[in-house]
Amino acid sequence: MLILNGYLVLIFVCFGQNLSVSKENIDLLVVNANIYTVDDAFSKATAFAVDEGRFVAVGTTGELEQRYNAKKRIDAKGKTIVPGLIDAHCHFYGLGLTQQSVNLVGTESFEEILERVAAFQKKNQSSFIRGSGWDQNDWKIKDLPNKKKLDKLYPHTPVVLERIDGHAMLVNQVALDLAGIDINTRVDGGEIVVKDGNLTGVLVDNPMGLINKIIPPTPLSTKIQALKEAEKICLGYGLTTVDDAGLDRSIIELIDSLQQNGDLSIRVYAMASNSRSNLDYYLKRGILKTDKLHVRSFKVYADGALGSRGAALKKPYSDRPGHFGAMSTPVATINALADRIAKSDYQMNTHAIGDSANAVVLRAYKKALKGQTNRRWRVEHAQVIDPIDFKYFKEGIIPSVQPTHATSDMYWAKDRLGSVRVKGAYALKSLLQQAGLVALGTDFPVEQVNPFMTFYAATSRRDLKGYPKDGFQMQDALTRKETLKGMTIWAAYSNFEESEKGSIEIGKWADFAVLSGDIMEIPLDQIPQLKAEQTFIGGIQVGNKAANQK
Repeated sequence: MLILNGYLVLIFVCFGQNLSVSKENIDLLVVNANIYTVDDAFSKATAFAVDEGRFVAVGTTGELEQRYNAKKRIDAKGKTIVPGLIDAHCHFYGLGLTQQSVNLVGTESFEEILERVAAFQKKNQSSFIRGSGWDQNDWKIKDLPNKKKLDKLYPHTPVVLERIDGHAMLVNQVALDLAGIDINTRVDGGEIVVKDGNLTGVLVDNPMGLINKIIPPTPLSTKIQALKEAEKICLGYGLTTVDDAGLDRSIIELIDSLQQNGDLSIRVYAMASNSRSNLDYYLKRGILKTDKLHVRSFKVYADGALGSRGAALKKPYSDRPGHFGAMSTPVATINALADRIAKSDYQMNTHAIGDSANAVVLRAYKKALKGQTNRRWRVEHAQVIDPIDFKYFKEGIIPSVQPTHATSDMYWAKDRLGSVRVKGAYALKSLLQQAGLVALGTDFPVEQVNPFMTFYAATSRRDLKGYPKDGFQMQDALTRKETLKGMTIWAAYSNFEESEKGSIEIGKWADFAVLSGDIMEIPLDQIPQLKAEQTFIGGIQVGNKAANQK
């Protein structure tokens, strides 16, 4: 009996051990969650498993707990989890640089600008003052500013203050002198604003290039700090991929170096700025792709911005007779660029705000692609579209749009465009119906980084005060499902990355965000207060404090 009992005991122990071995060992198991997978069926789950940076299973808590032994287990306790958020159009490096200069966002008068510049200069004693973020449309007196007071306050120090959209700047006389700009200077594709026969110090679009040439080079240490600070901000909002809309080769290579060394975690879809050197280098080299960096597109500027009246319109501005805005890049050049890029595997992603600029770009795309499929060329902003031109988006052209532009501009857009033309502006739903998808972003630091503001603006079309009560042009609002897709899987598609990110599915990178509330169910007016409590890239927590981990 003792031998028999011992035998029986031995069998029992071995059987128990075999049960344990049958479980697969993985890196991470997340359970008891409210998961929006954003797969083709837009299905939900309560758990997923991650190993070697990728999702290996998605299902129910009970099912996955039986299948896996995890090095780390997270009990989400009912929290909502969404795929890592993607900002399809932003200025990631630019955001970092703004942290190193005078922040003028939210200023309500020119006097407040002067106060912020003075405070910055008192602290830094800079030999070249830079700032950005002003918007005269937010002021009681909405006229463009004048350099007179800057000249008195800073007679020997150059001052360069960019408008929030990056398409205009105010500079003082010292900066004008250094750049060789006087009353007789002429530059195509923009405006050197003159009032009563004198320079105001305001430059719109292409003339800004003369000032850019005199700005001192940014030290490498500042560039690195800028990228790291921008990453910290983005990860805090649940962003795991950012599409930087216009980078020079040197910054792209710096991002790659920091990522390879483990000093930068966020994934970057880099649009190389349209320059001869960038075109020659990247077209010859071909697509650059790592796990964290993807370079396969060029960013081109067709025109300026609506707020500074630089957007190119088919008919004059309603609030400035005879003024049509201007093309930043001549039509012939856009056509030539499209022809050259079409012969490669690269995307052409073109900034187009005004209806004239959009028409030029859409026709250039159609002609250059000549029936090619799956090229996914993008129109960045696609802000004002003539009704006759919406049809071009049916041919595989992707609208890359920023919902918060509508709620920022709605107070004055009708003044610029008139009551008829404004109906074809900020037309998210109309663009979606034509293209079949929209890639959503913010254009930060032009707008706030916060992707929950993007979600709120797309769905409610109201500002934070609930204005207008019925929403701005609600026929072009998106549903919550469409909006989440635009911030995840559709944005990934616009980057040729839908097979590796944008949804919580087996085989894709385990990029995800744990939210403070259910973005698909809570009242719309609560969405701006949502937080990304935890952010993960490749199954590793990179943003915000850990919670409920064992």
